[in-house]
Amino acid sequence: MSRITVTVPATTANLGPGFDSIGMALSLSMTVEAEPAEAWSVQYESENTEGLPVNEDSLIIQTMGRVTRRAGRKEIPCALRVHSDIPLGKGLGSSAAAIAAGIEIADRLHELKLNRKEKMWFGASIEGHADNVTAAIAGGVTVSFYDGTSLEVMTFEAPDIGGVVLVPPVMMKTGDSRGLLPAQLDHKKATEGSAASSLMAAALATGNWPLVGRMMDRDIFHEPYRKDRFPDFDNIREASHKHGAYGMTLSGAGPSLFVAVPAGREQEIAQALETAFPYYKAIAVQPVAVGSSGN
Repeated sequence: MSRITVTVPATTANLGPGFDSIGMALSLSMTVEAEPAEAWSVQYESENTEGLPVNEDSLIIQTMGRVTRRAGRKEIPCALRVHSDIPLGKGLGSSAAAIAAGIEIADRLHELKLNRKEKMWFGASIEGHADNVTAAIAGGVTVSFYDGTSLEVMTFEAPDIGGVVLVPPVMMKTGDSRGLLPAQLDHKKATEGSAASSLMAAALATGNWPLVGRMMDRDIFHEPYRKDRFPDFDNIREASHKHGAYGMTLSGAGPSLFVAVPAGREQEIAQALETAFPYYKAIAVQPVAVGSSGN
């Protein structure tokens, strides 16, 4: 059996009020080579991978096993080589990328011929929410509903914008970030949040990025409870707008920030923001159309 190579994009999720429902694929990626072997192993070829499991505890291998067992097939141990420029634990979908890679490798290794919706279902059920993993699998922008028993997803082409991700030197576990959220929301506030999310989704679908940006700034579901953990949050938002950005928000559960900017201006604005806020490393990115893929 020959080597399988799979590439999965990074993702930013929520875009503000699209909490746990909206995701967008970005031009950072994880590539995994899998080759059948006598025993499971993982070799990382990127920086900052200390502490990641190199055995069957790997999220990629765990995902492969789950998909394989569900299909009633016998697991085939593989040697994995992982190269990634997606910052780990920084709210840019590194876990979703690992899950999507595991699904794609298992599908190809066992010739399961899963369709995209089936891959998304596996991904959402493993991750526990659908926003990152659906965008990692489909590319472009996805709007999802997932409640643990049903999954509905709409996909959209990658928008013609640029992006800047501001990556702090610290990591933050998604579970810890979720622990900052209240158990309940006031009905009036929740209604406002729902309206902002709905309007932003409509603006995304029609390419109205000035309106998307205004709604990115109007989240009430998670930003108010998390932003104090991120230095200069409000100052960065103000500076982003002064540089012509559409909007700025947390990337997923954080700790990175995502700035949506006009196409072609991402390098310039990234440099300006990193100079003004040196605590963060600024990375210029673009949305990408292609999700998980391989050969």
